[in-house]
Amino acid sequence: VQLQASGGGSVHAGGSLRLSCVCSGFTFDGYTIGWFRQAPGKGREGVAYISPIDGNTLYLDSVKGRFTIQRDNAKNTVYLQMNSLKPEDTAVYYCATDYGKLTATMCSEYEYNYWGQGTQVTVSS
Repeated sequence: VQLQASGGGSVHAGGSLRLSCVCSGFTFDGYTIGWFRQAPGKGREGVAYISPIDGNTLYLDSVKGRFTIQRDNAKNTVYLQMNSLKPEDTAVYYCATDYGKLTATMCSEYEYNYWGQGTQVTVSS
């Protein structure tokens, strides 16, 4: 199982970015994909999750209405579209996956054994 995250960058507040997570070595069926972030000096938090096989999603409250997690099963890729970015969104973003149905349990980083490398998102005011 391999995950390749990309798409980070530096934007001004109110701007947009789209992160990509290219997945290989497994099929989406039965897996949940999550996007997590870690800001300097803080713990890692889950931002958005998707069950690629049925499209079910969950979001962190602070990003609802601004972030959208999507999948392209043909490309084995999961995206995180981030709009109306705020300085507090600044963090290293990671995608992760593991076998399991998207439930509250799968919102914990400890349920994920497979992680991509991080991609930096910096939002300036």
